[in-house]
Amino acid sequence: MIYLDSAASYPLLPEVKISLMKAFEECYANSASSHLLGTKALLETNMIREQLADMIGAYPSEIVFTSGATESNNIAFKSLLLSTSSKKKHVVISAMEHKCIFAICDFLKDQGFSISIVMPNKHGVIDASSVSDVLTEDTVLVSIMHVNNELGTVNPIAEIGKLCFKKGILFHSDAAQSFGKTSIHVDDMNVDLMSFSGHKIGGPKGIGAIYIRDLRKRDLVPVIHGAGQEQGVRGGTVATPLIIGFGVAMSTFHKSYQSFEKKMIRDYLVEQLSNAGVEFIINGSNTLAHIISLSLPKTNIGVLVRDNEQAFCLAQGSACSSKEIEASHVLMALGLSREEAEHTFRISFTNDIQKTDIDSLVASIKKAKK
Repeated sequence: MIYLDSAASYPLLPEVKISLMKAFEECYANSASSHLLGTKALLETNMIREQLADMIGAYPSEIVFTSGATESNNIAFKSLLLSTSSKKKHVVISAMEHKCIFAICDFLKDQGFSISIVMPNKHGVIDASSVSDVLTEDTVLVSIMHVNNELGTVNPIAEIGKLCFKKGILFHSDAAQSFGKTSIHVDDMNVDLMSFSGHKIGGPKGIGAIYIRDLRKRDLVPVIHGAGQEQGVRGGTVATPLIIGFGVAMSTFHKSYQSFEKKMIRDYLVEQLSNAGVEFIINGSNTLAHIISLSLPKTNIGVLVRDNEQAFCLAQGSACSSKEIEASHVLMALGLSREEAEHTFRISFTNDIQKTDIDSLVASIKKAKK
């Protein structure tokens, strides 16, 4: 089976699998324990904390390990907004954020917050000027994802961050899709909070992190109350083996991704579709190399999916939406009709994808032509 859904979850890297097996055997102790094995687990955890901090230009003390980007996003919103003494109650997000952001904002509305939603431009990008247009004196937080998980479009985070910095507004960005694939420097981007996920770069599921600028100076409300782990922000026994696996993914994935970029698989797919006479539309521009949002208006989608369910792993929209009846909110925000959205696939590649895999996909699409 050809896996074309890496944006939903990347297959576990072989190096990560080996590191996990070793970690579960050797680093099973609780990192909060004062004995030798507990100290070893703590040292291993802090080494990965330093590794992540170095990669994004932060301090290790500003990194909190979580169960993944969804929990990190919850911390970014709830831990700060529910603890602040500020009377400001206005939050700005984009119409293309991960679904968990919308769920968090629904919760915040019940707490008295108002939410403004910024629409993308025709290229699937959130312009800084559009963010500026909705800012008010009451705005306390802006959250714009770095790379969209359905289109692969890259938002101008540094520009938006500069805007927020000048106005004294907290700025959060979900970097689950961009981390390990493109450059991130939190100071250059003027980011105050940033979310990360391990399984998007070949690490294990159930591990992620959040960067919180000047964490030790902030009075935060934990999303998970516990015994003071992770500087009191995130209670619960620290998942040392998963963190170690995350660290190996961090040190391994990017080099592999750079080799993948040189294959120009995305361009090859577009070229082969054109050569095969397939009618298609690409949604979004200025995208990362591993994602393409492809609308196939003259393809019988039902036939394509039914006849190839054993051959390809394909996603219609994001993994959070693909099994739902409703159309992707990202595609609707981009202006697609429901019918156009239903004829659209989010195709995302692994680093070891081959051109022969693409040939097989194109042949199947051509066969399903109406």
